Amino acid sequence: MKYEDIDVPRPGPGEVQIKIAATGLNYLDVQYRIGRVKAPLPFTNGTEAAGVISEVGSGVTDFKTGDRVAYTMILGTYAEYAIAPAARVVHVPPDLDLRIAAGAMLQGLTAHYLTHSTYPLKAGETALVHAAAGGIGMVLTQVARLMGARVIATAGTDAKVELARQAGAHEVINYATQDFEQEVKKLTGGRGVDVVYDSVGKDTFDRSLNCLRHRGYLALFGFSSGLVPPFDPAILGIKGSLFLTRPALNQYIATRDELMMRTKDLFGWLASGAVKIRINHTFPLADAVKAHQELEARRTTGKVLLEV
Repeated sequence: MKYEDIDVPRPGPGEVQIKIAATGLNYLDVQYRIGRVKAPLPFTNGTEAAGVISEVGSGVTDFKTGDRVAYTMILGTYAEYAIAPAARVVHVPPDLDLRIAAGAMLQGLTAHYLTHSTYPLKAGETALVHAAAGGIGMVLTQVARLMGARVIATAGTDAKVELARQAGAHEVINYATQDFEQEVKKLTGGRGVDVVYDSVGKDTFDRSLNCLRHRGYLALFGFSSGLVPPFDPAILGIKGSLFLTRPALNQYIATRDELMMRTKDLFGWLASGAVKIRINHTFPLADAVKAHQELEARRTTGKVLLEV
């Protein structure tokens, strides 16, 4: 079938049309699918992709047909063609594989804002990273290590423990066989960690708070195990004047300048080899259902891609 025979949406003013090469699969996609994160219906899932610009709308001057680009946090990437605001799209360096770019955007930029803005890590501080063998966990571990922090990681199987070590974690706790709260206290001499980066949610929340030093930070940026039940904020004071935040990527790339700043750092890390995106699972777009099932069953490690 020829392009002109396909009913493809056309870009409006300030927009670009992208022929998608690959889209990254994230737990956010699951949240959209099950309705935990709301989207107007009907909608096309997917929030991260890379590809080639096939058409530009009026007023677009920074991009042209044939440019290799990537973007994130715009719904609709489970598709052959998609429309995105040009202001939310970035050029992919010529030496960077589009598959890597597709898999790096959401998780790489998340790792950046968590470690540079939500809780700016300093050399010598200690971070606890949950689900460290998953896509975001492996990137977050590498970035935290790059910043000079000590990384204590958690993972659920011996194989995932090894992957977390390979990503650079200084110590890894198998939460299936060990009490991670008690292990963290041992590893920190009872002080606790400076920050917990928690994408798990319900299953880890209470003990994550207990792992923090006084005035420590819990960055709860995901809910792979379910939503955290309501709790009394006074608990934060009782446990040591703790800080709790629920950050989200959209608010940390709200401006073009901020998006470009974070992407520049991310692509620089990828080019230098300081950060590696480990694509361990690839599915055709037609097998998106199977890919979601594997992700939800925690049978995946590293990054999962859907190829178009």
